[in-house]
Amino acid sequence: MAEQRRILVVEDDQTIALAVRNRLAAEGFDVRVAGDGQEALIQYGKAEPDLVILDRLLPGLDGLEVCRRMQAARPVPVLMLTALGEETDVLVGLGVGADDYLAKPFSMRELVARIHALLRRVERAAQLAAEDTVIRVGEVEIDTAARRVFVGGAEAQLTRTEFDLLRRLAERPGQVFERDRLLSDVWGFSEAAATRTVDSHVRALRRKLGSDVVRTVHGVGYALVRR
Repeated sequence: MAEQRRILVVEDDQTIALAVRNRLAAEGFDVRVAGDGQEALIQYGKAEPDLVILDRLLPGLDGLEVCRRMQAARPVPVLMLTALGEETDVLVGLGVGADDYLAKPFSMRELVARIHALLRRVERAAQLAAEDTVIRVGEVEIDTAARRVFVGGAEAQLTRTEFDLLRRLAERPGQVFERDRLLSDVWGFSEAAATRTVDSHVRALRRKLGSDVVRTVHGVGYALVRR
């Protein structure tokens, strides 16, 4: 029998928290709930969850600071919930270690799909880490075993999702990947409404690796630039 996965839900809206807890419990997860940032950090240390669902706006410590502290203590997949439509806010969330984000209001079906996809990616990353491979594309060097990335010899700090996205693009430099395909290959699902997720992560990659590393093919998708 497979070990039950533990999820920490950090949400100050009790109605949303209860609905998410009940749905995830029905899906077979061991669910813990925290209503603010301080409680979330305490629960995080005690429960050692396999995944965290984290609201961006929380009383006291906000979601960004909570995410930053969690990742510094023990890296864990984080799905951030946001009611904010500003792209800059999303990028900041990705920058402090969130792996994915979901805008409110959201469907429980999509939430569950995102969770399963994140957990599958963690398992796949562990399998790929056993492969001792270094991929070089121009000044970008990707150590797949150590999951480290260097640009011109300097290390770039990427989140789990950013690394997985870069690795996929680097497997075929110059090839244009459609957004739907990247969603399927990296995130583990493909929905037209979620392609903005790919765009946000590409922008985060450009900010960390250089604006000319990933090329946009308008109306199609993205490619890693050969040099």
